[in-house]
Amino acid sequence: MPQYRQQGQWRLEGRGQVVDLQTAVKDGILGGRSGGGLLAEKDGTLVTAAEKFDLKKMVDELDSAVGEDVPSVFICPISLEPMVDPVTLCTGQTYERAHILKWISLGHLNCPTTMQELWDDDVTPNHTLRQLILAWFSQRHLLSKKRSEDVQGRAAGLVQSLKKAKGQARVQALKDLLKLILDQPSVEKTVADSGGVTHLSSLLGPFTSHAVGSEVIAILVNIRLGTDAKTNLMQPAKISIVAGMLNEGTIDTKINCTKFIEMLMGEKSFRSELVSSPSLLVALLRLAKDERHPNGIAAGLSLLKSVSFHEHVRSLIVSIGAVPQLVERLPNLLPDCLEPALHILDNLSATGEGQMALKNCPQTIPIAVKLLMTSEACTRHGVSILWNIINLAPDVCASLAIEAGLGAKLLFVIQSGYDAELKQRAAYLLKLCSLNYTTTLFMSKCKLTRTIQ
Repeated sequence: MPQYRQQGQWRLEGRGQVVDLQTAVKDGILGGRSGGGLLAEKDGTLVTAAEKFDLKKMVDELDSAVGEDVPSVFICPISLEPMVDPVTLCTGQTYERAHILKWISLGHLNCPTTMQELWDDDVTPNHTLRQLILAWFSQRHLLSKKRSEDVQGRAAGLVQSLKKAKGQARVQALKDLLKLILDQPSVEKTVADSGGVTHLSSLLGPFTSHAVGSEVIAILVNIRLGTDAKTNLMQPAKISIVAGMLNEGTIDTKINCTKFIEMLMGEKSFRSELVSSPSLLVALLRLAKDERHPNGIAAGLSLLKSVSFHEHVRSLIVSIGAVPQLVERLPNLLPDCLEPALHILDNLSATGEGQMALKNCPQTIPIAVKLLMTSEACTRHGVSILWNIINLAPDVCASLAIEAGLGAKLLFVIQSGYDAELKQRAAYLLKLCSLNYTTTLFMSKCKLTRTIQ
């Protein structure tokens, strides 16, 4: 059990003075702020107006917010968390009741902090310290509540100003609202209750400037939207505006636009026709190829992958030249981008146009073979792509794949710990590639021994 040293003094905020627990109790001060100190009743009992607050609830709500600001004397040496029911041992050390009782119940006969032997295992409630803890947290609870009320009022005010502001004033109001939402996520409900979501949606109109549109999209992807709000945003005119910003906006705007469309695609009522715009698909492909912005590549590939699940959009993706451009990018992609890129090509290979485009790209087979065994997901997509291509033209493609080292790679897959379905498909692909060879020649091409065969 680690030993913790509990400090006997702590600094009060605002006054810069250091006091010990006895002085804090004597003077009735805490945290250097007025209005939250301890009051003495006629019988000498220390009480505070904060008694009406639930200490456990306040600690849970404020502990993460105040962080290291919590005086060390309030921290249990065992749990290293603020105490809500402090008790003192015969050694004079104070702990949270539940933790020290558990320590004693486990048969420990010494103090966790000082390691002194316990000559008495009774614990005494430390009412004074509990009052100090209660007062300290209640002060912060009241301050936090006041700040929250101020923030909610500011959010409602910004939403109202948006309904009247024009031009640059509107852009600035949107920027201020976005900053407030990012700093204080709790204002989401206020924004919704004050009609903010509906008004933001209305700002995405045919005459919306990119300056306004980019701020609106940034806000919408940072708040939780209900089904009705998302349905209202699924209008072709609004998606067209987003496609325009995907082509011409800043990198942050482009990434937000991909998040926006993916958010809408998660709804059951989403129609694939909304993402069937060549302009949108070209913008996504351009984003997925922009080496200056790795986070943009990931965002572009993620949305393009989602779009490629819609069958009737696949031929359109192929028609804009996506296949050779994605194949060319594969060797340079980071691992987290490689899987979605292969997944896109795998989806496209399920169509006749996609198979032909992959077959006609000279680098498809050697790169796909090279990427086998990179990861289980990449291997699954790679085997699927190669299966579809070789099935299309086995006489030509099988020999190209074997020359690229496919035989040995497939054997590794078959002997790997990958799932049974993937290993079975690898075995079928290996058999398909062997049909045009004699046994001896195939073993030679794959650099195999008869034992391995």
